[in-house]
Amino acid sequence: MTDRRTFLKKAAVAAAGAIAAPGILAAGESPVHAAAGTTDRQTGGGLIVPKAQGLKITGTFLDEISHDIPHQNWGEKEWDADFRHMKSIGIDTVIMIRSGYRKFITYPSPYLLKKGCYMPSTDLVDMFLRLAQKHGMKFWFGLYDSGKYWDTGDLSWEIEDNRYVIDEVWKMYGEKYDSFGGWYISGEISRQTKGAIDAFHAMGKQCKEVSGGLPTFISPWIDGKKAIMGTGKMTNDQAVSVAEHEREWNEIFDGIHDVVDACAFQDGHIDYDELDAFFSVNKKLADKYGMQCWTNAETFDRDMPIKFLPIKFDKLRMKLEAAARCGYDKAITFEFSHFMSPQSAYLQAGHLFDRYKEYFNIK
Repeated sequence: MTDRRTFLKKAAVAAAGAIAAPGILAAGESPVHAAAGTTDRQTGGGLIVPKAQGLKITGTFLDEISHDIPHQNWGEKEWDADFRHMKSIGIDTVIMIRSGYRKFITYPSPYLLKKGCYMPSTDLVDMFLRLAQKHGMKFWFGLYDSGKYWDTGDLSWEIEDNRYVIDEVWKMYGEKYDSFGGWYISGEISRQTKGAIDAFHAMGKQCKEVSGGLPTFISPWIDGKKAIMGTGKMTNDQAVSVAEHEREWNEIFDGIHDVVDACAFQDGHIDYDELDAFFSVNKKLADKYGMQCWTNAETFDRDMPIKFLPIKFDKLRMKLEAAARCGYDKAITFEFSHFMSPQSAYLQAGHLFDRYKEYFNIK
């Protein structure tokens, strides 16, 4: 006789197998429904909204030094395939989100290794630059994140380490690869943050000086009702108003616009009916200070209790359509490889890829 514990274990294994293997029918699923799902994925079709009304995604972060999404443990073969998938939908820009986080780093940095960082098994910076060159893309280098800002709330901590990282990276790679296209100043802020203006300015200035003026950008977040990370709340009860957002970012842009060329606000912390209001302000401020206005169209879903899964297509569509309505210059995403790639560890990512191609009439 099977006891309850054994039965539950067997049931859990069976359910996991049904989810992991697309060819196996889930409990209660008919062969007709399974076949229909397969046919839809292969042939597309079915959208009842006007197509291609949004701003196309032409850039993506590359997240290989992360603290909140799993590594996929890809080698160059898998990354090469992913760059081909990116290229197939028009992505021309890849941005390494950070070159290191605390002790984990993406390249054998002489400076950071001496400071106690761990030796990486692969030189990801060199690999990404080679793949970008191969596939006709531009690679943007994300600066080092010591973690001290997250511990203290003071962004000025990041200036000192990056003073060395910027110089050595340009000597190691920038003068070697034509695909080295720019810099990402990786400190993520949402509002007036201690040391932010001085830190962005110091790091942006050095990036541009060492590389002969290559462009720089930042990707902050909006302190909206979904900005709840680490708070234990379901919504942010102190969400910023549109007027406060405009006032605070006017001050920040005023202090950095001469060395920061573009700003790509993360779009996932505000609700979908707030997109136009905040996006319009972002565009107005960027135009005022002569900066490019990009959107960081997040392809992971912030509305679910599970962190983090690929976003529902309609949510991504609405965000890209708002960016188009507000006249944004470019859409990038965090990030293609986990949340949109056909070879992602998440099965849903490949379906998002298909719906995106269907919407933009990409064959």
